[in-house]
Amino acid sequence: MFREMRRNRQKMDAAACVCLLNNGTSGVLAVNGEDGYPYTIPLNYIYEDGKLYFHGAKSGHKIDAILKDAKVSFCVIGMEQNVPEKFTVHFKSVVVFGKAVIVENDTERRQAIRRLADRFSPDESNEKRDAEITREWKSLTVIRVDIEYMSGKQAIELVKEREG
Repeated sequence: MFREMRRNRQKMDAAACVCLLNNGTSGVLAVNGEDGYPYTIPLNYIYEDGKLYFHGAKSGHKIDAILKDAKVSFCVIGMEQNVPEKFTVHFKSVVVFGKAVIVENDTERRQAIRRLADRFSPDESNEKRDAEITREWKSLTVIRVDIEYMSGKQAIELVKEREG
């Protein structure tokens, strides 16, 4: 169903993909947009147990696209180092495919938004994070992507370094 990577030697194993997703903070969500055009949105996220979580407004292009077609893709670039003298870029990236779900369950929704707040505002007090969540609660939505397939790739130079 999903294509195998053409340059298999550069493929990252599942553990490296999960590590990159756990350490990343932003990526690009791709949805099937209007009139057959893809629509991509840069987002902050958290990864947990084979799922991605995002938050956003309750309406808009992203939500409309997800409600129309739940199939999505998400890309995270975990490393990007330009090496101009060699005309290359050393990189590591992960692309996931899955189905997006608007989280309706208040317990799951609150847990996800709390984890997002903990991650992106770690220096704020629990009280301040909880107050912000309560203030925004009615206007926010949480989207979960249940990952069906994940693929990671790294620059061939990184593979060669690892191989010695």
